[in-house]
Parts: sequence; structure tokens; C-alpha cells
Amino acid sequence: MVEVILRAVRVDVGTSTPLLLLEEVGGSRVLPIFIGAPEATAIAYALQNVETPRPMSHDLLGNVISALGAQLFSVEITNLENNTFYANLRILRAGTEIEVSARPSDAVALALRVGAPILVNDDLMAAEGKFMQLDDEDDEGGDEGEGRSEAELVAELRQFLDSIRPEDFNQ
Repeated sequence: MVEVILRAVRVDVGTSTPLLLLEEVGGSRVLPIFIGAPEATAIAYALQNVETPRPMSHDLLGNVISALGAQLFSVEITNLENNTFYANLRILRAGTEIEVSARPSDAVALALRVGAPILVNDDLMAAEGKFMQLDDEDDEGGDEGEGRSEAELVAELRQFLDSIRPEDFNQ
């Protein structure tokens, strides 16, 4: 497995679809994954440490895992089938590992909330990873939140959410 960090959340200009850029730690490959608008918003909230009056779905899942005496110790993006990425949550409870299937966007949102590492299958990264030089201003997933400002990310996501129509989801 290759450890990655969330380097950026962007909106693809051609499709107006949010895109995760997961960069390998200590390397220059980036795995791009298209995600939905609600998941992009959840990830943006996690990056900004936004406190909501009530738990959002990813906060709730993290709270449930913790309340059950378990720990999310990693998320793994495992494969790509028919243009759909798959991921697993790796949970440890009472010395037993539990693996739960998840969408990569949900897995990344949860990992950001609980501080779990994000891993990508070696073969998947070799096949789908792109060699990119991301500038420091593209960095949005770092521990310090350095790079492009959070306000710019939120503005970009809001612009996308304001422009999307229900019929766009039926394509």
C-alpha cells in the first residue's frame, strides 16, 4: 500500500464535478478521483474543522466507531472497476480487524475527521496514478492547511453547488 495525503479538492472545469487529488507521501504520483458534491462539501468541512450544531454523517460514523470501543486505523482505496473506485475502512476492535466497504470519498472524509492514514493499493496507484508537480498553493490536505486558502476552497465549492441542477445527476 502507498500512503497518500489529500493534496487538493478541485472542481473539474470540463465536467463541473468535484475531484480529489491524493498525492503519494514522498513521491510525485497523484491519484485523481471524481466525487459527488455532498462529499466534497463534507471533505471541505473536515479540512476547515467546521463545527456543525449536530453531527454530520461522517462525524456520526466516527462517533459510532469510537463509542463501540473501536478505532479506524486506516482507509484503503483498493481498486477501480468500470470507472468506479472502491475503498475499505479498516477498523480495530478488541484486537480484531474489521473491514468495511466504503466509497473513497466517504472514507477520505472520515479519515480526515479521525486522523487515520489514507492508503492506496500499489497496483492501483501504478495503473491510475498521474505524475504531477503540484505547487505549494495546491496543498489543501496538509496538517497546517497551508497553500490555497480555505476561503478560496469554500468559494469554489459554493460556486459549484450554486450552479448544479438536479438534472445534472441523471447523466
